[in-house]
Amino acid sequence: MTTDPESADDQSPRAAVPEDTRSPLDAALRKVGSGTAVTDTGQIDVLATIGGWRGLLESVLPSAVFLVAFITTQDLWGAGIAAVAVAAVFSVARLVQRQSPVQALAGLAAVVLCVVVALNTGEARDYYLWGFVTNAAYILALSASVLVGWPLLGLIYGMVRNEGLEWRKNAARRRRYALATWILVAALALRLVVQVPLYLADLLTALGTARLVMGLPLYALALWLGWLVSAARPRT
Repeated sequence: MTTDPESADDQSPRAAVPEDTRSPLDAALRKVGSGTAVTDTGQIDVLATIGGWRGLLESVLPSAVFLVAFITTQDLWGAGIAAVAVAAVFSVARLVQRQSPVQALAGLAAVVLCVVVALNTGEARDYYLWGFVTNAAYILALSASVLVGWPLLGLIYGMVRNEGLEWRKNAARRRRYALATWILVAALALRLVVQVPLYLADLLTALGTARLVMGLPLYALALWLGWLVSAARPRT
């Protein structure tokens, strides 16, 4: 039987990397990759990876509360306080459960920053401004990782799949992880393509709605697609 050249060159190493031979980079990547949940069938569990329903609510609810509160009252201060209060409840709950303080306070800090920017300019639409900055930064970082031959999703998924960094020695695996990372870049770029014009047109309701829909749900979809396209082909 003839073998597809790419298939033959696209097998994922399954042997675990011995603990005593792991480099500091390898150990650090495994720690990052540990946040990627995998089902018993070996598929990525997207919902668990983004923190489950709780993580989804923590990501969506403060922005939703800000948008609804401002549209209803036209009170920027009140909307900002409401958003921070919701984020604070989530953070306190994590601290009470003795979770990592960094993890517990990161979401709150992000919401506070968004509110501060909006209050500083006096424009409700500027609540979403910081998101554009971070989104652009991620696009640049992810793109750079592909261009220098270290696609970020390859580094993370490679650890989850127990490939370590061995995939970098395989041209087919490098291409697949590069494609997976470009999919994530495309999702982040799509946010800017859709949302920046809404911001410039001062269409707050449309902007807020787009931010909710294209936030964590779109990110999760990109992670899932990246996982699928980077999967190793079985031998034939």
